This record gives sequence, C-alpha cells and structure tokens, in this order.
Amino acid sequence: MLRTCWSGLFVGARYGLLRVCCNVAHHAWLWLAPPPTSPLASSALRPSSSVLRDKQTWVMNKSTIIMPCNNTGFTDPKTTLGWGVVDFDWSNSKGKGTADGWAKHQPMDDEEMLFQQVQMTAAATPGTTVWVYRCSVYAYPWYTSVRALLDDSAYAPWFVDFKSEGPWHSPKCDSYGTPPKCSNHFHMQEQTPGFPHGDGDCAAPGCDCGKAPCGFYLWNHSSTAVVHNQTFQQWFINDYMLNKVGQSPLVSGFFWDDFWPAPGGRFPDSVGTVPDDTGLAQNLAGWGQITDSYHVNMDALRDRTLAAGKFAWQLLWTGGDETSVGGTCPHAIVEQQGCAAQLRSMCNETAPPQTRAMMYALEATDPSNLTALKQDLANFLLIRGPFAWLGHGWKGCSKDYPFPAEFNLDYGVPVDKICKETAPDSGIFTREWSNADVTMDCNKWEPTITWK
Repeated sequence: MLRTCWSGLFVGARYGLLRVCCNVAHHAWLWLAPPPTSPLASSALRPSSSVLRDKQTWVMNKSTIIMPCNNTGFTDPKTTLGWGVVDFDWSNSKGKGTADGWAKHQPMDDEEMLFQQVQMTAAATPGTTVWVYRCSVYAYPWYTSVRALLDDSAYAPWFVDFKSEGPWHSPKCDSYGTPPKCSNHFHMQEQTPGFPHGDGDCAAPGCDCGKAPCGFYLWNHSSTAVVHNQTFQQWFINDYMLNKVGQSPLVSGFFWDDFWPAPGGRFPDSVGTVPDDTGLAQNLAGWGQITDSYHVNMDALRDRTLAAGKFAWQLLWTGGDETSVGGTCPHAIVEQQGCAAQLRSMCNETAPPQTRAMMYALEATDPSNLTALKQDLANFLLIRGPFAWLGHGWKGCSKDYPFPAEFNLDYGVPVDKICKETAPDSGIFTREWSNADVTMDCNKWEPTITWK
C-alpha cells in the first residue's frame, strides 16, 4: 500500500490534514489528532478562472478521475482508457513478489518509471492528463532526486536525524548489506522494499537506495541551510515538485501526501514511534517550528502550482465542511440516507460545488462493480459546478477501472445555473442541461435523465 486512506475534514493550519481512514489492502489507520485550529481560508482553495480557464470543461468524459496503481508492473493503459484524469501512486510498478519493478532495479528508479507510466497513459487516450504522487513529509530514496540528497552529506541539515542516544524503535542499519548500510538520518521501514522480502521485493544482492539504507526518511522543513545556492524550499518546489516531470504538459496535477502534525500528534503512515526515535517528543518547540515551516512551504508550493496552471488532490472538495481538503478515500457526496437534505444544501450558488473544484466519488468498494452508478451520475450532474470530476479515490493497487458508457454521453452544458427542488419539501430535485433534464427523486432514490 501506498496512500493512507483519509477523509478530508478541515484544512488545519493550512495543510495539517485531519483525516480518517478506510480499509485498503493490509493497512488501516485511524487518525485521532485534535481538530486543527487555523483553517485555510476557503478562497485559497478555489480554482482561479485565470489559472485554470483552459482546463474548465462540461464534457462528461473529461470530467472524470481515478487513482490506480499496479504494484507488479506498469498499469496497462488499456485499463484506464477514457478517464479524464489518472492519478498514479508511488507504489505503481513497485515489483512485488517475482514481478519486475523499480524495487529490483540497481539503483531504484521509481521516479523515472512513474514518468514512463505518465507517457504511456497519456498516449493511450488523447486528452487524458495525469497526476503524480509526491510526499510532502517523508523522503523516499527510491526517487532519484531524493537519493541524490541523501548521498551528499552537504544536504544533511535538510533531514531529521535519530535522537543521539537510543533505544530506537526503527533500525539505523539494513539487515542484508555486506557491510550493512547505516544512516543517522531518521528512517523507518513503513511500506519499504526489503531483501529478500518486504513491501516490494528487492533482487540480490539487496535493495539499492544509494549509500543509505532504504526507508521513509523525514524532511526537515525548518532547515535554514543553503546548499549549493539553494534553500530547502527552493529545492522542494523547483527540483522535487515542479521539476521536469511536474512541469510536463502531460502532468496536470499532484497528490501531495501526508502532513506534519502539530506537536504531540501522531505522524501519518507511521508505526507511531517517529517522535520517540527523533527526540521530537522531548523537543515540542522544535517540532512546532518544523510544523510551522511546513505550512509556509506548502503555501508557497500551492501558489506556484496554481500559477503553473496545475492542481492537487488536496485542493479538491470531496464533501464535508466547505474548507475541507480532498479526502483520499471519499464517499459519494449525496447518499440515499439524507439525500434530500444534502441536495437542498448543494442547490445553492454559494455551496462548495460552485465555489470549489469538486471530486465526487462513485459509491463502490470495488471500482469494477458500481452499485449506484445512475444515482451518482444524476447527483453529480445536479450539483456540479464549472470545475468538477466524477470517479474514484484510492482503492488500492491492482484494481480494474472500467469506464462506464454513460460517461461518454453528451449532456451538453447547464441551462440552470444550479439545481432546484420542484416544490418545498418535495424531495425531488431537477436541473436542466442543454441536451437532457436531470431529476433525482430522493423519496424513491430514483434518478431520471430525460434526453431532449
């Protein structure tokens, strides 16, 4: 697994995400941090028409999105045909079991294989664009750009170290090197390839993450060290996020994973021992400084990303509070229980679907078995605004994503700016489109699309 599943609740201290998980693969995490206290103004999450003007569309098949992954090789482009946006996880092409993949390569080349996947996917479906994964908290040495920093001691201040005296829960050294590779920079084995087995199986003579052992390393966002004429923020934005891959016209957005918790909170995607192993549990002031710097860096990244005409999953509205961030495993925004109340709140010019970029999740545990397709499609067409996608959040690796024929139909453009209830408390909602009339009868959970 790859992305921890989260439901976005609030944008706390800008990017301190409070998220609750769904069960995927063999990982299930429950985040119990207190509610954040400094929500990012909702205006900062609204897509600027000047930035995203040429990407706005009412075309249904272009208004779709999925989050696939194949950890035993490349994702076959035939399996993502039709989808407007395809967002790939870092575990794509990982090389689990006997399958080839970047975990078996010497050195590992996840970053390069991810861009190969981008090119393959975009070429298979004209008009499809791809979003790519970047972790904002952990440094993955299977990315070449990150490994180059770990291999150069000049960049040491940009990483958080193990505390000076043990015991440590995470090992400093690998278990198979001759001699073992060790690092004083904090790293843990969460979701990490191993030899002969791990979360991704390396080839003999062992995993090759460069001079350092493989693992999740930890960015020090508060570092003021200038290395080779660059600050950390400059490198983080220009050479990591918006590098050649990030600036590619084939890449239209990102998944910025994870967050720096407030002092005393639990780190995401972790075994719960990060504060103890790093000594941050005894240095809450230093922890707070890193968290504050993280917010500053993420604000700068957001502004640069939007200025480049690109977007990020975390800037999407997937339901909930109007200032919430995009949940990794969202559910349908309108559900059978509460349908009428939910649509009443959405049929409003100031509702989040009109003021935010919306991702509406199809209600399905298995993306190949859409149990409420007609309802989800009708509700999406009822509430969507200018910037909206219908599809799937994170479902885990090696899933099938068939493209529904209904998504290739031409519903036209909205005639009604927003949906409306046919009469007070009728529970029936309608919206006219240029090619069809869309209705949802919440009393019967029955959608109707009538073609003109």
